[in-house]
Amino acid sequence: MHARRFLPLLGFVLLSVLLFRGLSLDPTSLPAARLGQIFPEFAKLELQSGEVISFVDLNQRPALVNVWATWCYSCRIEHPYLLELGKSGVPIYGLNYKDDPVKARGWLAQLGDPYRLNIVDDEGSLGLDLGVYGAPETYVIDRDGKIVHRHVGILDQSVFRADFSAWFPALMDAQAPVAQRALDGK
Repeated sequence: MHARRFLPLLGFVLLSVLLFRGLSLDPTSLPAARLGQIFPEFAKLELQSGEVISFVDLNQRPALVNVWATWCYSCRIEHPYLLELGKSGVPIYGLNYKDDPVKARGWLAQLGDPYRLNIVDDEGSLGLDLGVYGAPETYVIDRDGKIVHRHVGILDQSVFRADFSAWFPALMDAQAPVAQRALDGK
């Protein structure tokens, strides 16, 4: 009979521990479904040209693949930094995720286009294959076409310096002044 009195307390303690554990997790460290695997094959329209492109067309590697959308407020915040990275020589490919291509072209015309190519994923199927949780997300694709890193959230100078610059050492050395300005957000 005494054990029954403690069951609600035990349940409350267990739920409290689970809730505390969940709240202490870092949302930017979500697991990447394809980390260490080859970038998924696709045949999608390129945003600006309207031509069908595939993974073979993402031929500058290592490279960043940035998941973005016009409806994404955080994407607007990170956009100026992406422009600087693109100018510094970092190859960036866009994945326009669950968005209206007409709005996306207008957004890039207004704010600038840091992307070498931009994949239209208006229905989200490529994002689903990648394991995208939302926008913005940024992936590093290595020379072999493997996904070697994923960042969920805004890409800024501190994140790039800490988590991404290791994949671009030659660029960082060869273009130190330009790359440093990009890293410093200037």
